[in-house]
Amino acid sequence: MALQRPKGGFWAGTPPWIILGVLVILAPLFVFLTLQTIQRRNELTTELLLEKGEALIRSFEAGARTGMMGQQWGGMQVQRLLVETARQSDIHYLMITDETGRILAHSDSARIGEAYGAGLDLAGIAASQELNWRRLSPPGEDSPVFEVFRPFSPTRSARGHFMRHSPGRNGLRHPDAPQADWCRPHLEGGDPAPGSRQIVFVGLDMGPIEAAREDDLRHTVVTAGILLLIGLTAMSLLFLAQAYRSTRTALSSVQAFTGHLIERMPVGLIAVDPDGRFTSVNQTAGRMLGVQTRDMLGKPAREHLPEALLTVVDAVAETHQPMEQEVALPSKQNGPLPCDVMGTLLRRDDGTPLGVLIVLRDLSEIQHLKREVARSQRLASVGKLAAGVAHEIRNPLSSIKGFATWFKQRHHEDPADRKTADIMIQEVDRLNRVISQLLEFARPPALHREPTDIGALVLRSLETVRDQAERRRIRIETDLEPMDRPISLDRDRINQVLLNLYLNAMEAMGENGVIRVAVKREVASGALAIRITDTGKGIAEQDLQNIFDPYFTTKPSGTGLGLAIVHTIVEAHGGETLVQSSPGAGTTVTVRLPADAHEKGSPV
Repeated sequence: MALQRPKGGFWAGTPPWIILGVLVILAPLFVFLTLQTIQRRNELTTELLLEKGEALIRSFEAGARTGMMGQQWGGMQVQRLLVETARQSDIHYLMITDETGRILAHSDSARIGEAYGAGLDLAGIAASQELNWRRLSPPGEDSPVFEVFRPFSPTRSARGHFMRHSPGRNGLRHPDAPQADWCRPHLEGGDPAPGSRQIVFVGLDMGPIEAAREDDLRHTVVTAGILLLIGLTAMSLLFLAQAYRSTRTALSSVQAFTGHLIERMPVGLIAVDPDGRFTSVNQTAGRMLGVQTRDMLGKPAREHLPEALLTVVDAVAETHQPMEQEVALPSKQNGPLPCDVMGTLLRRDDGTPLGVLIVLRDLSEIQHLKREVARSQRLASVGKLAAGVAHEIRNPLSSIKGFATWFKQRHHEDPADRKTADIMIQEVDRLNRVISQLLEFARPPALHREPTDIGALVLRSLETVRDQAERRRIRIETDLEPMDRPISLDRDRINQVLLNLYLNAMEAMGENGVIRVAVKREVASGALAIRITDTGKGIAEQDLQNIFDPYFTTKPSGTGLGLAIVHTIVEAHGGETLVQSSPGAGTTVTVRLPADAHEKGSPV
């Protein structure tokens, strides 16, 4: 039967708890990694801008220092250098203030003289040599400004030493600056006087950097989302793979169990596809058909099935209706095998035919039980009739025997009359013995059970018939398995059973034969099996089903009660008597007694 893929795609087949669990696990991880990445990029941006601002300040100081080596360098030249330096696109402004916050030079000359640096410790900044920075959002501006500032020291060399020049060449004044030479303290080589120290400020435009950072942020978030989705998919696939493996393992176990169950079922199963080929044949069906199941798969059913089964297959395939009937399958061992055949149509989910299923049930055991019940009922009726007839005959026999005895004594002088009287007495005794056997068969035997060593009992019974067997040149062989415990049974009754079976075996062989007696404990059931095998002429197949009937015999001088009495005694012990025989191949009679005779059979 074809399997259908679930509708709705991949996520429709994923349990919601799996997706939720993966999100709970992965989302905090990816949020943490994303925030850490953003923080690291901010730090790198700040470091980059700080280095850029410091480089601009150093460059500006280097330009100022170079100009001071010329003549008439003053505030005008500083202002011009500021304006030229600030022409770069990424510089928002460049200015110099004193430690009070008054702007001494600015890339926008209109702002010279204004106060700047509110909120900053300008005196402390001017007194230190550290590089400082802050982020501003000027009013009216679209993008923020990254401001880098530190003390302005144009006369300090790269190694931190002050440069010395003649006093006539250091007039640095801006027209709008105070008349005092605000660069003089540096030029004179000493420490700047309080109130005369300057601070340089560089404002860098963060618009392009912010745009790039926003792009990076979007890229980082998108990447994190993609990675989260990939992680979610990977985790879901892991869960699904585990679920698939578990499901596949469970399915394999179910398939193995189902296959083992089908193979070991006590009924035969045969499946035929729409093309008429075998798709499944279990061991029971193969045994009933007498074929090897592994050789049947894929082969045409019409070439291997008996005609009776083909009729059922064709009828079910044509009518699409279940069918049941009893048939007799050909068998090479014990003749036709009676079977109950049930056929039904196999369908797919959409209703289209998938094939025909045939179920075979062996009816031989059921028919055997039916025959046993019918025979038991027949024997019960015969027993009642025999008991009544025997009772009515025994009384006249006593009178006849008494009259024959009197006649023998009255005419003892006449040899002919005496011989006639002896014959009458012998025939009356023979009839009395027959009636005694008949009454013994008709009455349920009263058993007197006691623990018995079955091996010793068999040996004693064989000693009773050994002389008779030697006279007929019959060899007796034994195979007696030691018993781990005695069995509870009626010794005299079982001894009678064994003697009857020995005598029947010797009569079947005549002279020059072998009787084999084996005692085994069956491993599976624990039952005791006594097998008596002879090398006689065997029993015809048509006579096997009647051998336990009373007065049925194939011997000229037999009464037909020996095996009937054997069957009655064994049945009273809760056992069964099995006979296997073929003409010319001898006979094997198996007496099976239950493992615990107290649980079955007639009570003591």
